[in-house]
Amino acid sequence: MATTAKKGGSGTATRPGRGKGEHRALSVREGESPWSAAEVEELREELEGEIARLRAEVEEAEQELFERGRAYGDGAGDDQADAGSATWEREHELSVTNNARDLIDQNTHALDRIADGSYGDCESCGTPIGKMRLQAFPRATLCMSCKQKQERR
Repeated sequence: MATTAKKGGSGTATRPGRGKGEHRALSVREGESPWSAAEVEELREELEGEIARLRAEVEEAEQELFERGRAYGDGAGDDQADAGSATWEREHELSVTNNARDLIDQNTHALDRIADGSYGDCESCGTPIGKMRLQAFPRATLCMSCKQKQERR
C-alpha cells in the first residue's frame, strides 16, 4: 500500500513502515519527484557505510589514545615542549573522536527517521526539507529557512 508524501508532493517510493506491510512515502518539496525505493535504499546504504567507517575511525583513535596514555608515563626525561606536544596530540585525538561519535549519532538519527517515515520533514517547522538538500547532506534535519535562522542566533 503506497501513501502520498506529506506536505508538498506525492510519492510512491517508500521504505516499509513499522506496521505490517505498511509503506510510507518520504516528504518532498513541491515540484520534486518522489523518493524512489532505489534512492531510499542508496541513501540508507550510504548512511550505514558512513556509520561503519566512523566506528572504525573511533576504534582506531581510541586505541591510539590508549597507546599514547601508556607511553606518556614512560618519558620521565621529557621536557615541557614534549609534554605540551603530547597533550596537544591527545586533545586533538579526543576532539576528532568526539566529532566522529556525533556524526555516528546524526547518521543513526537519519536512519531512524527513514524507518519511521519522518525523514525529509524539518524537525523545527515540519515542512519538507527538500530532496536535493538531503541527497547532498543526508543528515540534514532542518529546512534551509530554519537552518539559516539557527545560524543567525
